Order: sequence, then structure tokens, then C-alpha cells
Amino acid sequence: MSLVGNLEDLGLVEILQIVSLSSKSGVLKLESGGRWGNIVFRDGQVVRASSSAYPENLGDLLLRGGVVDIERLKRALLVQQQSPKKRRIGDILANDFDVDRDAIESAVRQQVERIVYSFFSWKDGAFSFELGGTEILEACSLDPLQFMLDNGLNPQWLAREGSRILDERRHRGEVFDEQGESTVNVEQLLSDLSVEDTPRPATDSPAFRPDSVPDKKVLLIDDDLATAERLAALFNERKVHVRAFTNSMGFMQAVAESDPLQTILLVDLIMPRRDGSGLLGGLELLEELREKYPDFNVMVMSDNPNKEAEQSVFKYGVSALLTKPKKTEVQQGSGQAALAELVDQLLSSSSSQLETSATNDAGLFNIGEELMREIGESNADFIIERRQPSPGLHLLRGMLEELNNPALGGSVILLTLRFASELMNRAVILLVKEQDIVGLGQFGIELQGESADDRVRNTRIPLDQKNLFSHALHTHMSSKFKPEDNAMNRYLFDQLGGQTPAEVFVGPLVSEGRVVAVLYGDSLPDDTPIGDTEALEIFLSQAGLAMHKALLN
Repeated sequence: MSLVGNLEDLGLVEILQIVSLSSKSGVLKLESGGRWGNIVFRDGQVVRASSSAYPENLGDLLLRGGVVDIERLKRALLVQQQSPKKRRIGDILANDFDVDRDAIESAVRQQVERIVYSFFSWKDGAFSFELGGTEILEACSLDPLQFMLDNGLNPQWLAREGSRILDERRHRGEVFDEQGESTVNVEQLLSDLSVEDTPRPATDSPAFRPDSVPDKKVLLIDDDLATAERLAALFNERKVHVRAFTNSMGFMQAVAESDPLQTILLVDLIMPRRDGSGLLGGLELLEELREKYPDFNVMVMSDNPNKEAEQSVFKYGVSALLTKPKKTEVQQGSGQAALAELVDQLLSSSSSQLETSATNDAGLFNIGEELMREIGESNADFIIERRQPSPGLHLLRGMLEELNNPALGGSVILLTLRFASELMNRAVILLVKEQDIVGLGQFGIELQGESADDRVRNTRIPLDQKNLFSHALHTHMSSKFKPEDNAMNRYLFDQLGGQTPAEVFVGPLVSEGRVVAVLYGDSLPDDTPIGDTEALEIFLSQAGLAMHKALLN
């Protein structure tokens, strides 16, 4: 496992959980605003942490804590230098100079905790995690003035404690210097940056007239600024009054001020929840809308609409689930036609005829988040950031948070397919039963004259016959490979449309020591090579338990 990316995409909490559950050894390197830090793991436990903000070494810690005096420390360092075998300074102090080993371990533990907790305030920056074995641990322990725990700390416990400490300080309106100490109160700054719905000057438009405000309008929300802006422009081109938002606070306020008989709501399905976590924030928003404002006509858009998504949103009385292009397609300009089609579908499927408007208002957006990025440390030169981030990493944080949501239910399938859609053209998720493998859901499968969802659900592969899932079922490991020609593989490819891909991806979802489901993916019809799937494999390793629980409920 090797991960490289930005802390904005995957935070320290998620990284610690991933390494803990995978029980890996290695080094996590962090950089932020000219600061650097390292966390060393042994078998998934934290045994060492260092930071440019904490230059103290083991000798400093023990001297400051009164555990050892300067003379014994000097003599211990001399013993270490003269020893034919490199010995850790803590072992020498305990074994040769009768220093309390528990006191040494306690001092080291407190320092490791203090350093790790300070990293939780590093919200901007870069990270890399590299697997390593005994050579990394030996290199660390040979440094005469550095320190390492004999019994490591549980990363998940550190994640909980670090998050709690940070939340408490944020609640007091504090920000932190490099050592996590409170420096200034930023309550007023945050208030200034939370500007919501500041309208563009309407008088700048010669077409604006006080009596031109339409009777009907569209309120839309999409967390991607480029998509929200383009949709707003398309509605305006069609002379439809629109207000666009990138977060739920302003959107819900606008809904509260609107007439349900005169307003259509357009909600993005895949976006963060209201607290900024998770990935299926659209479902949370739908639930809130139906509870508070049940009379509005609501439509949902998604870049991965399928039966699982339909079942999730239609229970909230949604009148339409519309397909939108992926964020990258909008940013690159290739998704403009798809966005225009989405707007036309919304207008044509609306039960009320929208009245036209001469307004030139191109949409209103929350600018707080963008300003926060601009006043941050974006000009810092991060060495790690120069490397190519792991594909799919920008989704991993939200995906893992959704898996920990007890109300998620059957949407594990939706999340898995959503993640796969970022890396492959087609994917199928299949349930592993006692005697066979049965299709559950898909994306990207196109069949002539037949429902791809129905075809996938009718797919059954016997476990006692060799197939491309056999290796994953046996080893519990994901892999990319060229499929061999056998009866079951030909059957599967025929079920998926008839073409044989040059390369396939198969990833198991494991729970309690057994494979409960498998993910299949390929790049047909382009049949280009499948890229780096490391982030997807990490997600699958966490998704198995969630799917198992969902299927039992």
C-alpha cells in the first residue's frame, strides 16, 4: 500500500484508521506550510512521531521530566557510541543505569501523543504513506537521540482523541500555531468569510427592471462550483430565474423563503453532508426537505444514476432523477452538452410551465470556502505534493465516513459503484453466496433492447467452476489481469454485452474472514488499461463489513 495526496482529500483521521485496520508497517510523511512531520507504524501501531515543531529529542524529554540527570545521560550516550551493537538509548538507560523503564516509556508516550495531536490542526498540505519493514524501524532506533515506543499506540484511539481535542478548541473559536497552542480567536474572521448569497448588482444589467422578477424559479445545489455556475448560466440562457448554491445552509434558507407552488428544487445526490462529512449529502438534504417543506417539487441529479440511487431518492417523493456529467468533464468542457440536456429535461418534466424572466442574475454562490483556501498556506512549496496523487483519493474520505454511517443501509452498493466509476468505464458488484456468485448492481453496462440491471441480477456463477473471481475468493486480494478463456468467463462477458476486455479488475469485499461480495470492473468499450486502483482497494477493504451488516438488516 502506497498513498500520496493532499490532506484536504484524506484527513489524518482516515489515514490512521486505514493503517490501523490494515496492520501495516511504514512511515507517514506530512508537510504543511513549511512544517514537516513523520509518524512511524509497526504492525498498524504508532511507535514513533517527529515534527519540525517539536525539536526535542529523548534526552531533552527525560531531562525536562526529571527522569534522568545530565551526567547519566552523557554516560549512556558514550556507552551507545562504543557498543559494537547499536542499542537504543532508552534501553541503555534502563538496563545499565537503573532508570525507571516505565518512566521512560511514559515520557515517550506523552511526546508521541502530543506530536500526533498537533497534526490534526494541519488541514492544508500533503502526505505520503510508504510501506516499510524492519529497515525503517532499525533506521529510526539507531538515531541516538530519537525515541520509539516498545508498545505502540492504537491509531484509532489517537484519531478519536485528536479529533476530540481539536473540536474542543474549535468550539472555543481558536486556531493553532505549529505546536497546537491557541494563538488568536477567529470567530469574527469566520463570520466575515461565511458571506452567503451576496447578490451581484442587478442595476449593472440594462435589462433589469423591478417588475421583471418571475413568478416561478429554480433553486439548485451542487457542491462543485463549476457545475453550479454552468447550470445557472444555462437556466438563464433559457430565461429561467435561478439561484444556485454550493452548500446546504444558504440553499435551505432560500427554500424557507420561497413559495412551493412557484419553485422547483434541483439537488445534487453526491455531495458532503451538512456537517461537511460524508458523500451522500443529497439524501440527508432530501430527508430534511421532506420533513420541513413537503410541498416542493424536488428533482435530483447524479453523475451515477442507477436503480440503487433511484430506490434511495424516490422514497422521498422525488419527481425525477437526472443524469449529469462528472466533475472532471465539466471542468474540461466536455460535459456542456450533458448539462444542457439536464436543464432541458428538468424544464420539460416540470409539472408547471416556467414563466420567463428578463433577469440577468447568473446565480449566487457561497464564497466562504473559496476565501478560506485563498488566505491559507497554498503558496507553500510541498515536496510531497509534486508527486501524482493516488487516483480516487479525493473520494476516499467521504466514502469511509459514509460506511461508518449506521443509517447507510443498502447504499454500500451505490458507494462502491460510485467509487469504481471514477477509475473504470464499467463495473459490476456481485454477492458471494454458499454455492454461487450473484449479480447485485452495475454501472456502465449497455445492452440492446434489455435492461442491464435485470441482466446483471440474473447472472449466476457457480463457485465450483473456475472463473475470474476464483483468485480473489482464495487470496482475499484485489488484482488487475488479463482474463483467461474458460466457460464461466465467456458466460460472464456474454451477460455483460458480449465483448471480451483485455484487462479486468477484481476486488473482494471481506468481512469476518470471508468474501461477502466482489467488484468486477473493466474499461470497455475503450478497453484502455486500468489505472492505479490503490484508493479503491482501500475502500473495498473497509466496505465488506458495512455490506455484510446491510445485507443482514
